[in-house]
Amino acid sequence: MKAFIKKLLAVFLVIWHPIDRLLLSIASRSSFLSSLYYTFCSRCFSKEHQSVIAGRLKYYYNLKNNGSGSSVLLRRNIHRLEKGIIMRPCRRVFATGYIFDTVKAYESALSAHDSRESFSGTLKWAHDVLSAYFSITDDGHAVIRRSRDYFHRLPSIGGDHLFRPYHRDLSGSLSIDYAGLLELSKRRRSVRWYRQVAVSREQIDQAITVAALSPSACNRQPFEFRIYDTPEKVVDIADTAMGAKGFSQNFPGIMVVVGDLSAYFHERDRHLIYIDGALAAMSLVYALEVQGISSCIINWPEIPSKERAIKRKLNLNPEQRVIMLISFGYPDAKGMVPYSQKKSLNHIRSYNK
Repeated sequence: MKAFIKKLLAVFLVIWHPIDRLLLSIASRSSFLSSLYYTFCSRCFSKEHQSVIAGRLKYYYNLKNNGSGSSVLLRRNIHRLEKGIIMRPCRRVFATGYIFDTVKAYESALSAHDSRESFSGTLKWAHDVLSAYFSITDDGHAVIRRSRDYFHRLPSIGGDHLFRPYHRDLSGSLSIDYAGLLELSKRRRSVRWYRQVAVSREQIDQAITVAALSPSACNRQPFEFRIYDTPEKVVDIADTAMGAKGFSQNFPGIMVVVGDLSAYFHERDRHLIYIDGALAAMSLVYALEVQGISSCIINWPEIPSKERAIKRKLNLNPEQRVIMLISFGYPDAKGMVPYSQKKSLNHIRSYNK
């Protein structure tokens, strides 16, 4: 029976491929036809659709319930205020469409404060930027005056250091120059063979600290790094992906970069978890490399069975999506790495084209 089913599938694929190519040529002519194709002929985007909708729903739920989602709106709006503050010339009236909502989000964040250091840093940042905003804007404007009065009734957050726009100190020179950065880029390779020595969590945390300084859209940082460093868990997680078979058993550790779509209220931002997560991941990889820790980015394929498996193993919510996996460890000097010839400058660069 199994042999018969396999033969039947093989015949179907032979017939389907030319039909599919014809359908693709038709579907590519318009966005409407493309949508029809992915509605009736392929379910490749179905999980993304579900995750985006779940993320939007979670975003609005968190705002209504004063949960951690309040800080999503707060982080975005505080960053928007910072961009207004640094404008040249700086306007006396701006952000009137969202300033009161921002102050209310700050109030909600204060009431939900649970003494976590990272959240406390967000509160300090929000307080100082709001203070700077109200110090430079026109208090004669009704919305600004109302928002300022409301803000001044809330608890103040002090401290010697101000978390608000500032002038960078460019007087000194960096300890690394272009030549050093180029050398680091050449030294960093995708390493698949490691010494069986545990990497200290302090070193991992140091690398993640660097990664957290990477740019992200409106400073929302819609990602987290989940680290696994026990042998059984490492192999179990690594083997869920398709790119680690045959060498996952020697990984001292693996981390999963997880994106959170509840950071966004609109589908237009659905790709930001991948952009921001990738920017942070590259910074992390370099931060590992300078500590003598090698790594390998492992692609995450969007295959329904694997999506279900990884969500179950990581206990992910519908709005959380795996961006990539990263193996890490001290490199085995006897293990080789691929040459991986890169494209030439002329192939990837153009000016005013």
